Amino acid sequence: MERSYTGTCFCGSVEVKVTGVPEGMGYCHCSSCRSWSAGPVNAFTLWKPKAVKVTKGADHLGTYTKNPSSERQFCKLCGGHVMTNHPGMGLVDVYAATIPDLKFEPGVHVNYAETVLHMKDGLPKLRDFPAELGGTGDMVAE
Repeated sequence: MERSYTGTCFCGSVEVKVTGVPEGMGYCHCSSCRSWSAGPVNAFTLWKPKAVKVTKGADHLGTYTKNPSSERQFCKLCGGHVMTNHPGMGLVDVYAATIPDLKFEPGVHVNYAETVLHMKDGLPKLRDFPAELGGTGDMVAE
């Protein structure tokens, strides 16, 4: 049986369940993620859409789409950020902080060319995204 993890928005009104193993985990340094998360970097966990289910409070879930590549979802009651659907990639980013019982094991930094917080952790640093997800796949120095 596959392992499941449950997370919530800030107030707990929206609950999301992820099942299985994420497709990837890491850090995004793009200006949009930094602005949305109100932090210098965003920790992501990427899942296939079928592995993500809103189990409570779907009527409280709002969506903000700044561009077609990112449909950011949040709780309309508390404003807590929950996840971002990336239709072009076929993946959903359930923010690492939203699912605290999942052991966060980052494997990559994306959009590192935009970083404001240099992280010397030995992980690969990509200029933008991996080539298979529509980026250049170019590495940048740590």
